[in-house]
Amino acid sequence: MSTENAAPVAAARAETQNRIIPEPPTPDSAGAESLDVWGFTDSGFEVNDDGDVTFTGSRYPISGQVLADFLPWARETIDAPLEPFDIHESGYPTHLPDRKPNEGFENDLVRHFRSDQIQTDPHVRLRHGHGHTQEDMWAIKYGRLERVPDLVVQPESDDEVRILVDLAGLHRVCLIPYGAGTNVSDALRCPREELRTIASVDMRRMNRVLWIDPENRMACIQAGANGREIDEQLGRHGFTLGHEPDSYEFSTMGGWVATHASGMKKNRYGNIEDIVLGVTAVTAGGVLTRQEAPPRESVGGDPARWMIGSEGRLGIVTRADVKIFPLPAAQKYGSVLFHDFAAGVAFLREAQESRDLPASIRLMDNFQFQFGQALKPRKVGLAALKSRLEKLVVLGLKGFDKDRMVACTLLFEGTAEEIRRQERTIHAIAARHGGMKSGAENGRRGYQLTFSIAYIRDFMLEHSVLAESFETSVAWSNVVPLVENVKQRLWQEHAKRNLPGKPFVSARVTQLYDTGVCVYFYFGYYHKGVDRASDVYAQMERVARDEILRAGGSLSHHHGIGKLRQRFLPQVLSDTALSWRRDMKRALDPDDIFGCSN
Repeated sequence: MSTENAAPVAAARAETQNRIIPEPPTPDSAGAESLDVWGFTDSGFEVNDDGDVTFTGSRYPISGQVLADFLPWARETIDAPLEPFDIHESGYPTHLPDRKPNEGFENDLVRHFRSDQIQTDPHVRLRHGHGHTQEDMWAIKYGRLERVPDLVVQPESDDEVRILVDLAGLHRVCLIPYGAGTNVSDALRCPREELRTIASVDMRRMNRVLWIDPENRMACIQAGANGREIDEQLGRHGFTLGHEPDSYEFSTMGGWVATHASGMKKNRYGNIEDIVLGVTAVTAGGVLTRQEAPPRESVGGDPARWMIGSEGRLGIVTRADVKIFPLPAAQKYGSVLFHDFAAGVAFLREAQESRDLPASIRLMDNFQFQFGQALKPRKVGLAALKSRLEKLVVLGLKGFDKDRMVACTLLFEGTAEEIRRQERTIHAIAARHGGMKSGAENGRRGYQLTFSIAYIRDFMLEHSVLAESFETSVAWSNVVPLVENVKQRLWQEHAKRNLPGKPFVSARVTQLYDTGVCVYFYFGYYHKGVDRASDVYAQMERVARDEILRAGGSLSHHHGIGKLRQRFLPQVLSDTALSWRRDMKRALDPDDIFGCSN
């Protein structure tokens, strides 16, 4: 095992292997991230002086638009008042527990790190102690976190990570890796019973693409690089990683490896395990690395692969060798309407069997479809007339039912010929299932809305609506029954608890496989007047997860387990499998340096 200083080694290899050393990413001067809500500080949903919803900033296609139909639609859908100016005021920042310092550790840190790499500011510590579950958001605004990191360290090289891990072992300090804090599995929650000093290891200063091998289409990327930074650095030289999860703007390479991530364009580029060729990580026993990353090999088990999905338990990922792809020559959006969800699923299955898939293909159920329509700006003049005529065609001549119809968004990437071929295939299959073309603009809007829609959860929380997403993967034969069962169960639980209004429960299919699909659920309820509203939500989400498992779904498709779903592991893994996991942790990290408890 060995460590490397990134710059000199990368330069030497580039000279001998014709590798490119990209310039660092351009600092985003307007890219400040919010501490208490999702996303950028300059972007988000808000209510204007007229009581209508708008989206601030200029980053997204929805930015600057007035969404006058959204609150009326939401009010009717969940049968709740949702008055524009009735705000559930946030108490952020929540009260923080006292710091637990370790004098010896902190004195040694000062000898190895600059002062700007070590932070004890309460706001910084608070942000590093949570992710983006609804429980996290509730806690920092209306409750409290029982434990947060005592300090934050920001290494800038593999060697500095190794020094940090060595010092943590010497001084009995707990380390929790931090990428961007986007997780929705409680993975960053500090164990309340942890008596040691907890240091959050913020990897975001390690955000470089260290080298690009254009001939072999490979690159080495540091763990703290987020999706935007990776795209910029690779794009300058005509390449892309192709990995685009919903959190892509903020989530990092190290986080993708640690959580076993999946992206929206996995049909063309693969999931993270398909893209990653090799991983370098610092563990309690030393540095886990390989000198080269061959296309494939058989070596009796690759320890670096153990880091994929390890969720911070076994070490700190510092870089990954990955496949890269030429930037697509062309890109085209599309969309298709279907009469109901079952027809849409049948279309998806035949599309998967055709092996001629677009880069992304996603099916929204009726509630998701209506939600998207409600987030369109209200049309006037000729645009309004055109919209009414289109509705007459769809609902009248074509016989679609507005309360049953669903929509599928498509994103094609590749050569112009590839796209034409895929379009012919997909639309021919869609026609066999009663599908109707709905246009490129609807497809583009639906795909791009993914990035801005993440902001809606925090906006709705201000208006006393608790909401969150959760996902699963399920075999083709169980897709429709599972979706129906989970929806029905949540409606029943909502009624059983006599909660106000009506629940919002919707689903969409986001990734396709030979044997099944990934299904996202979105669940929310109006909580004004409900005692311990966040706990009630958590109970109902656990009920939904239990129903998912009962109906044949997986515990998670790509969000991971964290602390949120630990209680379900005995339902999906045998005693022997659970024992192996515990034994591996004890063997590789006997002093529990990486004590995140995930």
